[in-house]
Amino acid sequence: MNVRWVGKRILQGMFTAYLVITFTFVLIRQMPGGPVEYLKAQLITSQGSLTEQERQRLNQLAETYININPDKPVWQQYVEYMISIVQGDLGESIWYNQPVAELIGEAMPWTLLVTASSILLSFVIGITIGAWMAYNEGNRIDIGLSSFATFLTSIPYYVIGVLSVYILGYQLGWFPTSGYTSGEIEASLSIAYISDVLYHAALPIISFTIPAAFGQSLSMRGNSVRILGEDYLRVASLRGLSNTRIALHYVGRNAILPMYTSLLLAIGTVFGGAVILEEIFTYRGAGLLLLKAINNRDYPLMMGMFLIITIGVICGMIIADLTYGKLDPRIDSGEGSR
Repeated sequence: MNVRWVGKRILQGMFTAYLVITFTFVLIRQMPGGPVEYLKAQLITSQGSLTEQERQRLNQLAETYININPDKPVWQQYVEYMISIVQGDLGESIWYNQPVAELIGEAMPWTLLVTASSILLSFVIGITIGAWMAYNEGNRIDIGLSSFATFLTSIPYYVIGVLSVYILGYQLGWFPTSGYTSGEIEASLSIAYISDVLYHAALPIISFTIPAAFGQSLSMRGNSVRILGEDYLRVASLRGLSNTRIALHYVGRNAILPMYTSLLLAIGTVFGGAVILEEIFTYRGAGLLLLKAINNRDYPLMMGMFLIITIGVICGMIIADLTYGKLDPRIDSGEGSR
């Protein structure tokens, strides 16, 4: 692998991250209102007047806001923020009065559990169903599954989430409808605690996996049908290779390769869906934390969350570029630029 090409891709990723951070910084500063104004309006709307305790909370929030966001020119705030990022300091949350890195570190593992499980499950289920559809091209199985998959992929994540809560949660009572643990088991690596965590994550995972899996199945079907018409498959059959080997080593591998990049890029898409789904399930993850940060006008927390999402997507793209050539020898991964 060409070291210069690898370095170029990493530099491109860093430049992309810089542009996204800059755009996000400017965009967030243009949002109307602030955390103090938001809380004051919320309290007055709900109660009509402020109690002494609520006034103290407003004063504390205002003091924190002034300390974190001093009355300085925007360009100076921008320079100071970029310097703090380089130093690994994401700042302090205005609303929670805690370090942003600490808040993200507490919430991100729960979102990663749901998103990683959903991406892997949808990929495995999708390629299995898609291959089955391709080998039954044109018959009732293929037509029925293709129509059903097209219908499901047109339904947003949050609609599947609401239906899952109503049917699997309230009507059948198979899964809990909110929370991330029961709270009755102490956090540990015990089987009981892990089972409890997975049990509470089941509905969010199902809501992600169902539409994503059938979307993957349509891609797998299209790729497989195209490959099944290639001449080299007839040659492989004439050489006496078994149907199983042809299906796995020729059809399956070549059909999955175009889907590999989309698998890593799904990080950003799934995280976007997590914002709404975690609100539906009251699931304490990074998506719910981001939504609260936006609602509360918590600028440092918003910036930190967008930074982590951006880095995750860019890392996925770089990993896809660096590893695709290993999976498909026809791709030189920059070797030709030597």
